[in-house]
Amino acid sequence: MQVYLDNAATTPIDPSVIEVMVEAMTKSYGNPSSIHGHGREVKTMIERARKTVASLINASPSEIFFTSGGTEADNMAIVRAIEGYGITHAITSPLEHHAVLHTLEELEKEGKIHLDLLRVSETGVIDLTHLEELLAKNPKTFVSIMHANNELGNITDLARVSQICQQYEAIFHSDTVQTMGHYKHDLKELQIDFITGAAHKFHGPKGVGFLYINGKNKIKPLLFGGAQERNMRGGTENVYGIVGLAKALELAYEDMEGHQQTIQALKSYMKQQLTERIAGVAFNGVTDEQDSLYTVLNVSLPPSDMADMMLFNLDIKGVSASGGSACSSGSDIGSHVLRGIGADPQRPSVRFSFCKYNTREEIDYVVEQLEKLYVKS
Repeated sequence: MQVYLDNAATTPIDPSVIEVMVEAMTKSYGNPSSIHGHGREVKTMIERARKTVASLINASPSEIFFTSGGTEADNMAIVRAIEGYGITHAITSPLEHHAVLHTLEELEKEGKIHLDLLRVSETGVIDLTHLEELLAKNPKTFVSIMHANNELGNITDLARVSQICQQYEAIFHSDTVQTMGHYKHDLKELQIDFITGAAHKFHGPKGVGFLYINGKNKIKPLLFGGAQERNMRGGTENVYGIVGLAKALELAYEDMEGHQQTIQALKSYMKQQLTERIAGVAFNGVTDEQDSLYTVLNVSLPPSDMADMMLFNLDIKGVSASGGSACSSGSDIGSHVLRGIGADPQRPSVRFSFCKYNTREEIDYVVEQLEKLYVKS
């Protein structure tokens, strides 16, 4: 049996998304920057996709900029906002995705900012009181806090963070890659400067994402070249990816509540089965469903001499999962998120992440394989 439970890394593409992308590839091949009919047709497709994304997150089309993915979008917001506004102080958490953390650390190494890391609890909850304390000392700061942690699944209250940032006139950026397409975002209600999305996290294609820039903000491009994306991102647009992104997000919003209920039930079921069948199992991150991604379950397994081979053994049995962020796979240093919360290095941790295509039968199979591994050990 083959079971894919690494959806926080990437999701399988929806067949309806493939359909619209193939149609665009085969019928609409003009360069969107060309002024002839073939070019105008493709340009119209991009703008239609932009309007779709904007309408779904309640933003203006002029606030949506397509990128190669979440990493580029994060870099563009962070680097250009800090440079453009002359900001010399930034705040983030030690649990951020490396697209954010490494970018800010590099800016600090270059002497452009002083970077403060927020305190976090042993379950990975960010200390917002600490955020207020730091902002009180350093107004007009750049703040970057992700909506949901990609390894633990912890959700941060963006509305509360936004209120704090507004109080101290801070620029607020949030990496919303893990929640885009899984939770509704209302950018008219939520006062935030920048958010990011990546299509492959909600059953769209890889290599395409977007950056939302609140209309009140003006920053320079990260990539220079042509006049694409209203002079904000040089280079011929990834037309088919953009079309696929818009379709995937549209599908995600059509039955978001239904998918949430279905996937949450799978997560809860797996948690229950693991608790009952593997003595000493625990879970990293917060346990309250309201404060945790319904798509992510980070399992802390009992110490075992097979700890280093846990993912390999699961893979042999046809189970795809992750030991942390997929963007760090192959690294020898392990998960900076688990280190950040002081997780026991002797306990193997596995992140299982779910999507609408997973079934209870698959969960039963995975739990059975884990149980067998512990019986053998």
